[in-house]
Amino acid sequence: MASKISQPGLSLKEACEAGNLPAVAAMLQPTLHSLENVRLDIGITGETGSGKSTFVNAIRGLGDEDPHSACTGVVEMTMDPTPYPHPKYPNVIIWDLPGIGTSSFQADKYLQGVLLDQLDFLLLLSSGRFTTNHAQLAGGVLRQGKSLYFIRSKVDVDMAASHSRRPSTFSEERVLSQIRDDCRQRLEGEGLKDPKVYLLSMFELGKYDFCLLEESMVKEVKSHKRHVLLAALPSISRPILDKKADSLRQHIWLVATVACGVNPSPVPGVQDVACDLSRLIRSVEGYRCSFGLDEDSLVKLAEWTCQPLHKILQAVPGPKTKVTKALVVDLLERASRDASAFTQELLNVPVLGALATCGISFAAVYQVLRSSLDVAFRDAQSVLTQAFLNNSDYELPEGPNQ
Repeated sequence: MASKISQPGLSLKEACEAGNLPAVAAMLQPTLHSLENVRLDIGITGETGSGKSTFVNAIRGLGDEDPHSACTGVVEMTMDPTPYPHPKYPNVIIWDLPGIGTSSFQADKYLQGVLLDQLDFLLLLSSGRFTTNHAQLAGGVLRQGKSLYFIRSKVDVDMAASHSRRPSTFSEERVLSQIRDDCRQRLEGEGLKDPKVYLLSMFELGKYDFCLLEESMVKEVKSHKRHVLLAALPSISRPILDKKADSLRQHIWLVATVACGVNPSPVPGVQDVACDLSRLIRSVEGYRCSFGLDEDSLVKLAEWTCQPLHKILQAVPGPKTKVTKALVVDLLERASRDASAFTQELLNVPVLGALATCGISFAAVYQVLRSSLDVAFRDAQSVLTQAFLNNSDYELPEGPNQ
Protein backbone atom coordinates (compact mmCIF):
# COMPACT_ATOMS: atom_id res chain seq x y z
CA MET A 1 0.00 0.00 0.00
CA ALA A 2 2.80 2.42 0.88
CA SER A 3 4.26 2.14 -2.61
CA LYS A 4 0.91 3.10 -4.12
CA ILE A 5 0.70 6.17 -1.92
CA SER A 6 4.09 7.37 -3.07
CA GLN A 7 3.37 7.03 -6.79
CA PRO A 8 4.43 10.36 -8.33
CA GLY A 9 1.73 12.49 -9.95
CA LEU A 10 -1.14 10.30 -8.77
CA SER A 11 -4.26 12.49 -8.76
CA LEU A 12 -7.18 12.16 -6.39
CA LYS A 13 -9.40 11.03 -9.26
CA GLU A 14 -6.91 8.40 -10.34
CA ALA A 15 -6.48 7.15 -6.78
CA CYS A 16 -10.27 6.88 -6.36
CA GLU A 17 -10.71 5.07 -9.68
CA ALA A 18 -7.93 2.66 -8.73
CA GLY A 19 -9.56 1.95 -5.39
CA ASN A 20 -6.37 3.05 -3.65
CA LEU A 21 -7.89 3.92 -0.29
CA PRO A 22 -4.63 4.80 1.53
CA ALA A 23 -3.64 7.20 -1.26
CA VAL A 24 -7.07 8.84 -1.32
CA ALA A 25 -7.09 9.16 2.47
CA ALA A 26 -3.61 10.70 2.53
CA MET A 27 -4.74 13.34 0.02
CA LEU A 28 -7.98 14.09 1.87
CA GLN A 29 -6.60 14.17 5.40
CA PRO A 30 -5.53 17.87 5.17
CA THR A 31 -9.00 18.77 3.90
CA LEU A 32 -10.67 17.07 6.86
CA HIS A 33 -8.20 18.63 9.28
CA SER A 34 -8.91 22.09 7.86
CA LEU A 35 -12.66 21.51 8.03
CA GLU A 36 -12.47 20.42 11.66
CA ASN A 37 -10.13 23.22 12.75
CA VAL A 38 -11.19 26.27 10.73
CA ARG A 39 -11.46 29.35 12.92
CA LEU A 40 -14.55 31.55 13.09
CA ASP A 41 -14.51 34.98 14.79
CA ILE A 42 -17.78 36.74 15.60
CA GLY A 43 -17.87 40.25 17.07
CA ILE A 44 -20.65 41.48 19.40
CA THR A 45 -20.96 45.20 20.06
CA GLY A 46 -23.49 47.89 20.95
CA GLU A 47 -24.12 50.59 23.51
CA THR A 48 -23.66 50.03 27.23
CA GLY A 49 -26.59 48.09 28.69
CA SER A 50 -27.74 46.59 25.39
CA GLY A 51 -27.06 43.04 26.57
CA LYS A 52 -23.82 42.44 24.66
CA SER A 53 -22.17 40.27 27.26
CA THR A 54 -25.36 38.36 28.03
CA PHE A 55 -25.70 37.59 24.32
CA VAL A 56 -22.06 36.45 24.19
CA ASN A 57 -22.98 33.95 26.91
CA ALA A 58 -26.35 32.91 25.47
CA ILE A 59 -25.06 32.16 21.97
CA ARG A 60 -22.42 29.91 23.57
CA GLY A 61 -25.10 28.11 25.59
CA LEU A 62 -24.00 29.61 28.93
CA GLY A 63 -25.75 31.52 31.69
CA ASP A 64 -24.36 34.73 33.16
CA GLU A 65 -23.23 32.85 36.30
CA ASP A 66 -21.32 30.14 34.47
CA PRO A 67 -17.60 30.09 35.38
CA HIS A 68 -16.66 30.66 31.74
CA SER A 69 -19.22 33.38 31.01
CA ALA A 70 -18.53 36.97 30.03
CA CYS A 71 -18.97 39.53 32.80
CA THR A 72 -22.33 41.28 32.71
CA GLY A 73 -23.68 44.37 34.43
CA VAL A 74 -25.60 47.63 34.06
CA VAL A 75 -22.39 49.58 33.51
CA GLU A 76 -19.87 48.95 30.74
CA MET A 77 -17.94 45.81 31.71
CA THR A 78 -15.84 45.47 28.54
CA MET A 79 -12.93 47.88 28.18
CA ASP A 80 -10.99 45.94 25.52
CA PRO A 81 -11.98 43.36 22.88
CA THR A 82 -12.28 40.13 24.86
CA PRO A 83 -12.35 36.70 23.18
CA TYR A 84 -14.63 33.95 24.52
CA PRO A 85 -14.17 30.52 22.91
CA HIS A 86 -17.25 28.39 22.44
CA PRO A 87 -17.16 25.72 25.20
CA LYS A 88 -17.67 22.82 22.76
CA TYR A 89 -16.00 24.33 19.67
CA PRO A 90 -12.98 26.33 20.87
CA ASN A 91 -12.07 27.40 17.32
CA VAL A 92 -15.30 29.45 17.30
CA ILE A 93 -14.46 32.71 19.08
CA ILE A 94 -17.15 35.14 20.24
CA TRP A 95 -15.64 38.59 20.82
CA ASP A 96 -17.20 40.85 23.44
CA LEU A 97 -16.31 44.30 22.10
CA PRO A 98 -16.27 47.63 24.01
CA GLY A 99 -19.49 49.66 24.03
CA ILE A 100 -20.12 52.47 21.55
CA GLY A 101 -22.38 54.73 23.61
CA THR A 102 -20.06 57.68 24.36
CA SER A 103 -20.62 61.18 22.96
CA SER A 104 -17.05 61.22 21.61
CA PHE A 105 -17.51 57.97 19.67
CA GLN A 106 -15.57 57.81 16.37
CA ALA A 107 -16.34 54.82 14.16
CA ASP A 108 -13.00 54.69 12.32
CA LYS A 109 -10.93 54.68 15.51
CA TYR A 110 -13.25 52.17 17.11
CA LEU A 111 -12.96 49.75 14.18
CA GLN A 112 -9.17 49.96 14.27
CA GLY A 113 -9.22 49.13 17.98
CA VAL A 114 -11.47 46.08 17.65
CA LEU A 115 -9.37 44.41 14.93
CA LEU A 116 -12.18 44.27 12.37
CA ASP A 117 -9.96 42.45 9.86
CA GLN A 118 -9.88 39.49 12.22
CA LEU A 119 -13.67 39.21 12.48
CA ASP A 120 -15.79 37.17 10.07
CA PHE A 121 -18.89 39.20 10.83
CA LEU A 122 -20.29 41.49 13.48
CA LEU A 123 -23.56 41.79 15.40
CA LEU A 124 -24.57 45.31 16.45
CA LEU A 125 -26.96 45.49 19.41
CA SER A 126 -29.31 48.18 20.65
CA SER A 127 -31.85 47.84 23.43
CA GLY A 128 -33.68 50.99 22.30
CA ARG A 129 -33.31 53.35 19.39
CA PHE A 130 -30.59 52.93 16.80
CA THR A 131 -28.55 56.13 16.69
CA THR A 132 -25.99 57.95 14.56
CA ASN A 133 -23.25 56.01 16.37
CA HIS A 134 -24.78 52.70 15.28
CA ALA A 135 -25.15 53.93 11.69
CA GLN A 136 -21.58 55.24 11.50
CA LEU A 137 -20.19 51.99 12.85
CA ALA A 138 -22.33 49.95 10.46
CA GLY A 139 -21.20 52.04 7.51
CA GLY A 140 -17.55 51.47 8.40
CA VAL A 141 -18.07 47.72 8.72
CA LEU A 142 -19.97 47.42 5.44
CA ARG A 143 -17.39 49.53 3.55
CA GLN A 144 -14.76 46.95 4.52
CA GLY A 145 -16.84 44.16 3.03
CA LYS A 146 -17.87 42.55 6.31
CA SER A 147 -21.34 41.22 7.07
CA LEU A 148 -23.23 42.98 9.85
CA TYR A 149 -26.50 42.18 11.62
CA PHE A 150 -28.60 44.71 13.52
CA ILE A 151 -29.97 43.26 16.75
CA ARG A 152 -32.76 44.96 18.66
CA SER A 153 -32.32 43.38 22.08
CA LYS A 154 -34.48 43.13 25.21
CA VAL A 155 -37.68 42.83 23.20
CA ASP A 156 -39.17 40.77 26.03
CA VAL A 157 -38.94 43.87 28.25
CA ASP A 158 -40.86 45.91 25.69
CA MET A 159 -43.48 43.16 25.42
CA ALA A 160 -44.01 43.10 29.18
CA ALA A 161 -44.23 46.89 29.42
CA SER A 162 -46.69 47.14 26.54
CA HIS A 163 -48.87 44.40 27.97
CA SER A 164 -48.84 46.08 31.38
CA ARG A 165 -49.94 49.42 29.92
CA ARG A 166 -52.60 48.07 27.54
CA PRO A 167 -53.65 44.60 28.74
CA SER A 168 -57.02 44.60 26.96
CA THR A 169 -55.71 45.67 23.55
CA PHE A 170 -52.21 44.14 23.66
CA SER A 171 -51.07 42.44 20.46
CA GLU A 172 -47.58 40.94 20.38
CA GLU A 173 -47.55 40.90 16.59
CA ARG A 174 -48.45 44.59 16.41
CA VAL A 175 -45.81 45.61 18.97
CA LEU A 176 -43.11 43.60 17.19
CA SER A 177 -44.05 45.22 13.89
CA GLN A 178 -43.87 48.68 15.48
CA ILE A 179 -40.42 48.02 16.96
CA ARG A 180 -39.09 46.58 13.70
CA ASP A 181 -40.45 49.45 11.59
CA ASP A 182 -39.04 52.06 13.98
CA CYS A 183 -35.57 50.47 13.87
CA ARG A 184 -35.57 50.32 10.08
CA GLN A 185 -36.80 53.89 9.69
CA ARG A 186 -34.14 55.28 12.00
CA LEU A 187 -31.33 53.40 10.26
CA GLU A 188 -32.60 54.37 6.82
CA GLY A 189 -32.78 57.96 8.09
CA GLU A 190 -29.05 57.70 8.83
CA GLY A 191 -28.37 56.70 5.22
CA LEU A 192 -28.31 52.90 5.49
CA LYS A 193 -30.04 51.07 2.65
CA ASP A 194 -32.52 48.27 3.42
CA PRO A 195 -31.18 47.40 6.92
CA LYS A 196 -32.27 44.02 8.29
CA VAL A 197 -33.12 44.12 11.96
CA TYR A 198 -33.56 41.06 14.17
CA LEU A 199 -35.62 41.29 17.35
CA LEU A 200 -34.27 39.19 20.23
CA SER A 201 -34.59 38.39 23.89
CA MET A 202 -31.22 37.66 25.47
CA PHE A 203 -32.81 35.28 27.98
CA GLU A 204 -35.28 33.55 25.64
CA LEU A 205 -33.36 32.95 22.44
CA GLY A 206 -36.04 30.73 20.95
CA LYS A 207 -38.53 33.60 20.78
CA TYR A 208 -38.83 36.31 18.15
CA ASP A 209 -36.18 36.46 15.39
CA PHE A 210 -33.27 34.35 16.63
CA CYS A 211 -34.03 31.45 14.31
CA LEU A 212 -34.16 33.85 11.37
CA LEU A 213 -30.82 35.34 12.49
CA GLU A 214 -29.29 31.85 12.61
CA GLU A 215 -30.41 31.14 9.06
CA SER A 216 -29.07 34.48 7.77
CA MET A 217 -25.65 33.95 9.36
CA VAL A 218 -25.41 30.42 7.95
CA LYS A 219 -26.40 31.59 4.48
CA GLU A 220 -23.95 34.50 4.36
CA VAL A 221 -20.85 33.13 6.11
CA LYS A 222 -17.96 31.99 3.91
CA SER A 223 -18.65 28.50 2.63
CA HIS A 224 -15.60 26.85 4.22
CA LYS A 225 -16.70 28.18 7.65
CA ARG A 226 -20.37 27.23 7.36
CA HIS A 227 -19.83 23.74 8.78
CA VAL A 228 -18.32 24.96 12.06
CA LEU A 229 -20.88 27.76 12.44
CA LEU A 230 -23.71 25.28 12.05
CA ALA A 231 -22.16 22.94 14.60
CA ALA A 232 -21.81 25.73 17.17
CA LEU A 233 -25.27 27.31 16.79
CA PRO A 234 -27.97 26.40 19.34
CA SER A 235 -30.25 23.63 18.02
CA ILE A 236 -33.53 25.39 18.70
CA SER A 237 -35.29 25.36 15.33
CA ARG A 238 -36.19 22.72 12.78
CA PRO A 239 -34.52 24.57 9.87
CA ILE A 240 -31.21 24.67 11.77
CA LEU A 241 -31.49 20.97 12.62
CA ASP A 242 -32.05 20.24 8.92
CA LYS A 243 -29.06 22.34 7.88
CA LYS A 244 -26.83 20.71 10.50
CA ALA A 245 -27.82 17.26 9.30
CA ASP A 246 -27.24 18.16 5.64
CA SER A 247 -23.80 19.60 6.39
CA LEU A 248 -22.74 16.54 8.39
CA ARG A 249 -24.06 14.12 5.74
CA GLN A 250 -21.96 15.81 3.08
CA HIS A 251 -18.79 14.92 5.00
CA ILE A 252 -19.53 11.30 5.98
CA TRP A 253 -17.55 9.92 3.05
CA LEU A 254 -14.60 12.19 3.92
CA VAL A 255 -14.52 11.03 7.55
CA ALA A 256 -14.95 7.37 6.55
CA THR A 257 -12.12 7.59 4.00
CA VAL A 258 -9.63 9.09 6.44
CA ALA A 259 -10.71 6.78 9.28
CA CYS A 260 -10.12 3.69 7.09
CA GLY A 261 -7.10 4.89 5.13
CA VAL A 262 -4.89 6.70 7.65
CA ASN A 263 -3.35 4.60 10.45
CA PRO A 264 -6.06 1.95 10.50
CA SER A 265 -5.87 -0.84 13.07
CA PRO A 266 -7.89 -4.06 13.26
CA VAL A 267 -10.99 -3.57 15.38
CA PRO A 268 -11.04 -6.13 18.21
CA GLY A 269 -13.92 -8.54 17.82
CA VAL A 270 -14.93 -7.34 14.36
CA GLN A 271 -13.66 -9.59 11.59
CA ASP A 272 -11.97 -7.97 8.58
CA VAL A 273 -12.63 -4.39 9.76
CA ALA A 274 -9.73 -2.02 10.35
CA CYS A 275 -9.99 1.71 11.01
CA ASP A 276 -8.89 4.56 13.25
CA LEU A 277 -11.34 3.73 16.02
CA SER A 278 -10.62 6.88 18.05
CA ARG A 279 -11.54 9.08 15.08
CA LEU A 280 -14.76 7.14 14.57
CA ILE A 281 -15.69 7.52 18.25
CA ARG A 282 -15.02 11.28 18.09
CA SER A 283 -17.19 11.62 15.00
CA VAL A 284 -20.16 9.72 16.46
CA GLU A 285 -19.88 11.72 19.69
CA GLY A 286 -19.53 14.90 17.63
CA TYR A 287 -22.86 14.27 15.91
CA ARG A 288 -24.68 14.13 19.22
CA CYS A 289 -22.82 17.15 20.53
CA SER A 290 -23.65 19.22 17.44
CA PHE A 291 -27.36 18.45 17.86
CA GLY A 292 -27.28 19.46 21.53
CA LEU A 293 -27.71 15.92 22.87
CA ASP A 294 -24.81 16.04 25.34
CA GLU A 295 -25.73 16.20 29.02
CA ASP A 296 -24.86 19.88 29.56
CA SER A 297 -26.93 20.99 26.56
CA LEU A 298 -29.95 18.93 27.60
CA VAL A 299 -29.83 20.31 31.14
CA LYS A 300 -29.66 23.89 29.85
CA LEU A 301 -32.51 23.24 27.39
CA ALA A 302 -34.70 21.92 30.21
CA GLU A 303 -33.95 25.00 32.32
CA TRP A 304 -34.54 27.39 29.44
CA THR A 305 -37.90 25.91 28.39
CA CYS A 306 -39.02 25.12 31.98
CA GLN A 307 -39.48 21.45 31.07
CA PRO A 308 -38.65 18.70 33.59
CA LEU A 309 -35.27 17.22 32.77
CA HIS A 310 -36.58 13.66 32.91
CA LYS A 311 -39.10 14.56 30.19
CA ILE A 312 -36.31 15.90 27.97
CA LEU A 313 -34.23 12.76 28.57
CA GLN A 314 -37.19 10.52 27.77
CA ALA A 315 -37.32 12.16 24.35
CA VAL A 316 -33.84 10.77 23.57
CA PRO A 317 -34.30 7.18 22.37
CA GLY A 318 -30.68 6.99 21.19
CA PRO A 319 -27.58 6.55 23.39
CA LYS A 320 -28.13 8.31 26.74
CA THR A 321 -24.58 7.84 27.93
CA LYS A 322 -21.24 9.05 26.62
CA VAL A 323 -20.28 7.47 23.31
CA THR A 324 -17.82 4.72 24.26
CA LYS A 325 -15.42 2.41 22.50
CA ALA A 326 -17.63 -0.56 23.37
CA LEU A 327 -20.69 1.12 21.84
CA VAL A 328 -18.91 1.96 18.57
CA VAL A 329 -17.34 -1.50 18.31
CA ASP A 330 -20.80 -2.99 18.71
CA LEU A 331 -22.11 -0.72 15.94
CA LEU A 332 -19.22 -1.78 13.69
CA GLU A 333 -19.86 -5.45 14.39
CA ARG A 334 -23.49 -5.08 13.36
CA ALA A 335 -22.59 -3.02 10.30
CA SER A 336 -19.99 -5.58 9.20
CA ARG A 337 -22.69 -8.25 8.96
CA ASP A 338 -24.49 -6.14 6.35
CA ALA A 339 -21.34 -4.80 4.72
CA SER A 340 -21.72 -6.84 1.51
CA ALA A 341 -25.25 -5.60 0.88
CA PHE A 342 -24.28 -2.04 1.80
CA THR A 343 -21.28 -2.22 -0.51
CA GLN A 344 -23.64 -3.05 -3.37
CA GLU A 345 -25.63 0.06 -2.49
CA LEU A 346 -22.49 2.22 -2.55
CA LEU A 347 -21.32 0.81 -5.91
CA ASN A 348 -23.91 2.98 -7.65
CA VAL A 349 -22.54 6.17 -6.10
CA PRO A 350 -19.65 7.98 -7.85
CA VAL A 351 -16.36 7.85 -5.89
CA LEU A 352 -17.94 5.89 -3.03
CA GLY A 353 -18.39 2.87 -5.26
CA ALA A 354 -14.67 2.67 -5.99
CA LEU A 355 -13.76 3.10 -2.32
CA ALA A 356 -16.30 0.48 -1.27
CA THR A 357 -14.47 -2.15 -3.34
CA CYS A 358 -11.40 -1.85 -1.08
CA GLY A 359 -12.85 -4.23 1.51
CA ILE A 360 -15.63 -4.16 4.06
CA SER A 361 -13.97 -1.60 6.35
CA PHE A 362 -15.08 1.45 4.34
CA ALA A 363 -18.65 0.16 3.96
CA ALA A 364 -18.91 -0.71 7.68
CA VAL A 365 -17.50 2.61 8.88
CA TYR A 366 -19.60 4.60 6.41
CA GLN A 367 -22.72 2.75 7.58
CA VAL A 368 -21.94 3.40 11.27
CA LEU A 369 -21.46 7.10 10.59
CA ARG A 370 -24.62 7.40 8.51
CA SER A 371 -26.82 5.49 10.94
CA SER A 372 -25.38 7.35 13.96
CA LEU A 373 -26.08 10.68 12.29
CA ASP A 374 -29.63 9.62 11.44
CA VAL A 375 -30.26 8.54 15.05
CA ALA A 376 -28.84 11.81 16.43
CA PHE A 377 -30.97 13.83 14.00
CA ARG A 378 -34.15 12.00 15.00
CA ASP A 379 -33.29 12.36 18.70
CA ALA A 380 -32.75 16.10 18.25
CA GLN A 381 -36.14 16.44 16.57
CA SER A 382 -37.80 14.55 19.44
CA VAL A 383 -36.03 16.69 22.04
CA LEU A 384 -37.07 19.90 20.29
CA THR A 385 -40.68 18.78 20.15
CA GLN A 386 -40.64 17.85 23.85
CA ALA A 387 -38.93 21.08 24.84
CA PHE A 388 -41.71 23.19 23.34
CA LEU A 389 -44.55 20.85 24.34
CA ASN A 390 -47.36 22.39 26.40
CA ASN A 391 -45.46 25.66 26.73
CA SER A 392 -47.75 28.56 25.92
CA ASP A 393 -44.86 31.03 25.85
CA TYR A 394 -43.25 29.30 22.88
CA GLU A 395 -44.12 27.94 19.49
CA LEU A 396 -41.81 25.39 17.96
CA PRO A 397 -39.60 27.55 15.69
CA GLU A 398 -40.11 26.65 12.05
CA GLY A 399 -38.14 29.52 10.55
CA PRO A 400 -39.98 32.85 10.57
CA ASN A 401 -40.21 35.21 7.65
CA GLN A 402 -39.17 38.82 7.93
